[in-house]
Amino acid sequence: MGQKLNVLVTGGAGYIGSHAVLALIDAGHRPVVIDNLVTGFRWAVAEDARFYYGDISDSVLVESIIRDEHIDAIMHFAGSVVVPESVENPLKYYNNNTAKSRSLIETAVSSGVKHMIFSSTAATYGIPETSPVREDMATKPINPYGTSKLMTEMMLRDVAAAHDFNYCALRYFNVAGADPLARSGQSTVGATHLLKIAVEAALGKRDSVSVFGTDYATEDGTGVRDYIHVSDLAAAHVIALEALVADPARSHTLNCGYGHGYSVMQVLDAVDRVTNKKLDRKMEGRRAGDPDSLISDNRAIKDRFGWEPRFDNLDQIVQHALAWERRLTDIQSA
Repeated sequence: MGQKLNVLVTGGAGYIGSHAVLALIDAGHRPVVIDNLVTGFRWAVAEDARFYYGDISDSVLVESIIRDEHIDAIMHFAGSVVVPESVENPLKYYNNNTAKSRSLIETAVSSGVKHMIFSSTAATYGIPETSPVREDMATKPINPYGTSKLMTEMMLRDVAAAHDFNYCALRYFNVAGADPLARSGQSTVGATHLLKIAVEAALGKRDSVSVFGTDYATEDGTGVRDYIHVSDLAAAHVIALEALVADPARSHTLNCGYGHGYSVMQVLDAVDRVTNKKLDRKMEGRRAGDPDSLISDNRAIKDRFGWEPRFDNLDQIVQHALAWERRLTDIQSA
């Protein structure tokens, strides 16, 4: 690492944001968090990080944080992430993910912040014609969530062309697991992540796990996804940050995944293995817009940043998620 950077982390009290805060601290940088705590938790923010309660669309507040904390770069996680909700309430997503991002980018540029890492998504691809998915493939999102994120990518591209500013948009595949030291994890009530639901069921917090679709063109008929450990994803953000600072003339749009996948059944089997119990599985019909398989081509992030995953092991991902779920029970009952 070169210089110690002051990094504003939007949504730093949420699942991925809180892990990015830990990764920044571990790498010797200084995170400053802004979160409106609509879905995040104040206790999820590392004690070593400065915290501001507020919304990224409050340009006066964001401007003062950038000035007072001498912010060098922004990691932008704040936003809404539930795909079915985006279909039911598109304007919420175009406000939270697009309009508020526009406000944040404008404040960053006017305040002299030159670097931004953006939390994007594989949903920008829609249903790709081939898998693994490369970054140069067509972006045809099929829901407002994916479209709202793609619009922010477009804004970043255009702003970087017009100003002294560069960015890295990281397109996440399926984020899973928890900090190996159980300092943070997926804490959202009613979360829609498969592994979160499965470990809740394993600990008796749910009666069963629904399996949506058993007739996909996959080995066991259930959907295959590229699961990436949240701590590997957080590490990718820190590497991206240092790359942006080292080469301010270059921006990046990169996939974040492992380049291989597991089916729904394989994930549930792993939870059974780790817990030595059998989850109750309820077979349901397909959900609209779910592709058979969604796997990343991750060669670009490896080649460009030298990123190497540390936790590419399904059972280990499950173990970390389970350890966090147990700790979360203690936190919630305290």
